[in-house]
Amino acid sequence: MVFDILGPIMIGPSSSHTAGAARLGKVARDLVEGEILSVTFGLHGSFAETYRGHGTDRALLAGVLGMGPDDERLGQSKQIARNRKLIYSYVAIDLGHVHPNSVKFIFVNDQHEVIRVTGSSLGGGQIVITQIDDFNVRITGSEPTLLIQHMDKPGVISTVSKVIADSGVNIADMRVRRTEKGKLASMIIETDESIPRGAIQILREFAWIQSVKQIDPQGEEKQ
Repeated sequence: MVFDILGPIMIGPSSSHTAGAARLGKVARDLVEGEILSVTFGLHGSFAETYRGHGTDRALLAGVLGMGPDDERLGQSKQIARNRKLIYSYVAIDLGHVHPNSVKFIFVNDQHEVIRVTGSSLGGGQIVITQIDDFNVRITGSEPTLLIQHMDKPGVISTVSKVIADSGVNIADMRVRRTEKGKLASMIIETDESIPRGAIQILREFAWIQSVKQIDPQGEEKQ
């Protein structure tokens, strides 16, 4: 891929510490419903050691504000966050045996819910989200992705697949995980294009679905 040879189009000195950080923030914020009131960045490894010098702090925050790696306002993200009254902080943490460029986002939304998202910047602007609250996941954010949390019961996969197919969208990949048979489960679905809002609303109306979130790489900036 040309992208892998030339690297991403970006603002900042490092593809992993700034471009990847901005992408991590942008994907993580898509997993939060409602307005984000505050975010704490738990910085691990190299992120914790060099975040000021490489601009990782500003890039992560810019992503949470909805900016891409090439957004010229990335360097002003702290001032923009203050203007929007978004509370933010940075702390060093140890996430264990994970990639050295890793971060744990702790969001609080306008419903005062706490949402925890962990991910890593892999280099060249590539990222992976590895955990959402108590679920282990693997989300790269390179394609439109639907994350569904639901009760584990027969017929769920076929019903969800039919709703997506009826909306005219093709499923590229689907992964299902559960904590225990008959308990809460998660479904990660990568698609060729974004799923229409109407289809997402249909999914949300099923009683056995707890939440539906869509990660859209081309999504609009969150106000």
